[in-house]
Amino acid sequence: RLGLYRIVLLYMGLQAGFLILQAVTFATVLLAATYFFTSTAAAADFSVLLIFWMISLMLIGGSRFFVKVLLQGLIQNFRPKEPIIIYGAGSSGMQLVVALQNGDQYLPVAFVDDGHRMIGSSVHGIRVYSPNSLYELIETYSVRQILLAIPSATHAERKEILNRLEHLPVHVKTVPDLFDMVSGKVGVDEIRDIDIEDLLGRDIVPPDPQLLGACITGQAVMVTGAGGSIGSELCRQIVTINPSRLIILDAFEYGLYAIEAELREKLKSIEGGENISVVALLGSVCNRALMENAIKTFNVETVYHVAAYKQVPMVEKNIIEGAQNNIFGTLTSARASEDFGVKNFVLISTDKAVRPTNFMGATKRFAEQVLQAMAQRASRTRFSMVRFGNVLGSSGSVVPLFRRQISTGGPITVTHPEVTRYFMTVQEAAQLVIQAGSMAKGGDVFVLDMNEPIRIVDLAKKMVHLMGYDVKDENAYRGDIAIEYTGLRPGEKLYEELLIGESVTGTEHPKIMRAEEDFLVWEELQDLLNRLQLACREMNLAEIREILLEAVDGFEPKEEISDPLWNIQSKEYAAGAGNSGAASIEEGESATVTRLFRE
Repeated sequence: RLGLYRIVLLYMGLQAGFLILQAVTFATVLLAATYFFTSTAAAADFSVLLIFWMISLMLIGGSRFFVKVLLQGLIQNFRPKEPIIIYGAGSSGMQLVVALQNGDQYLPVAFVDDGHRMIGSSVHGIRVYSPNSLYELIETYSVRQILLAIPSATHAERKEILNRLEHLPVHVKTVPDLFDMVSGKVGVDEIRDIDIEDLLGRDIVPPDPQLLGACITGQAVMVTGAGGSIGSELCRQIVTINPSRLIILDAFEYGLYAIEAELREKLKSIEGGENISVVALLGSVCNRALMENAIKTFNVETVYHVAAYKQVPMVEKNIIEGAQNNIFGTLTSARASEDFGVKNFVLISTDKAVRPTNFMGATKRFAEQVLQAMAQRASRTRFSMVRFGNVLGSSGSVVPLFRRQISTGGPITVTHPEVTRYFMTVQEAAQLVIQAGSMAKGGDVFVLDMNEPIRIVDLAKKMVHLMGYDVKDENAYRGDIAIEYTGLRPGEKLYEELLIGESVTGTEHPKIMRAEEDFLVWEELQDLLNRLQLACREMNLAEIREILLEAVDGFEPKEEISDPLWNIQSKEYAAGAGNSGAASIEEGESATVTRLFRE
């Protein structure tokens, strides 16, 4: 049973043609055998067999292909497809055109390819053109979308292509990357919007397997803040490097639940995954008893301390919790690690810790100094920190926000026309963090190479253009998407920096640098920590501000304290004092406000 009648005519392809050829040839062989045994040698005319084979092939195969073409024509007439251009006439482009021709949504009308040898040829009946012909093709066929079928291209090559396509009046989409297709996660026809990584043009340096495994393979590893975007990506990469145990800790219940479920599923597809245990702990890094018991019980050897409050505007309005979590959470975790023999402790820091203008950045720089001071005491634990900029796709990232705003018709909100930021993918950031931690000697400040900073408004405009729209501004009143400037948020800077001083050296990894920076010695820091703890307990925000100004070099808060609890209760106290005839509270005077919280 060859299955000729199980073929769906509309989706017949090359494989069906071979099946028909096989069936007709088999029938001809049977006829030849019968003809041979029933005919005399004088009367035999074997040319009839060739005629039979040809006519059968034409009738059986030709009729089916004719019906297929007829059905496709009817479908196209009654259900019009959207004309599209495929950029890339390689193997992925060929697979994509076959998938789209059999679908009912897109009609490929042209290939575009950079290879000179392909130009002028036809692939599956579709002509290949030069990129210089794009504008003419768009006008001729009324094309509104271009699909990129170049999954093997580097990010730099894709960025160059996107720069050429940016000003065309089309929506640019892409097929998945080569790794996802080879691994079977997605098919070539699963079209999606352009990844922001393609706009950055940043290619990842292949990791050093020795650096990846030095602090992980065969060891018990803890990740705090595992439910967040960076922490969860660290966990995904760590389980592929064969730790003996992975302890994931977070105070965010759903985030912890989600990453635990994902990791357990991932372990099923990893060789030796059944030997890796994942332990999920719900709790805060400020809980000393929890941290000490967890590290002691599971014999933790490496800690990646990701847990932190990182949203600048939110920490500006919740300064005490920011200080408690970012500073004392780090101190508690570091002390527990030191006391119970952890070999490596890696803090995830931020570029906002460099000459900070906000409380979040100041608390992160304070946390860095805690580790630097502890490392100076000849600790058995190797403390280090890794500092980098914005992570694409993390919670609070501008990219998904811009995409939502564009899809709803705008406007796109940008804080300032000149604001710039460093960007890196979360996958690359996690990979570099792991490798940097393996190079630590004690007290190291590692800085990741973020390339050049990007103007946020330029990023927004590129996203608008590549989604097929025009920017609406004073030069283009008929544009589709407007960009509104909302002003810098409390504590926000126009640009970020990665280095406090100029003393920086390279490492054995081209994307990781080691900075030499001044810090407070433990004796000075301990006094500040005691004062800070008392100020947090007494809700004395003015004192917290003064301590951070003393401890963090270059801290220049641009705003007055904007914590709503502090401001409202201060005003109520001032009003009550005025009504009772008491002395008025002078603006900015901290002593009287301190008494409010002590009372």
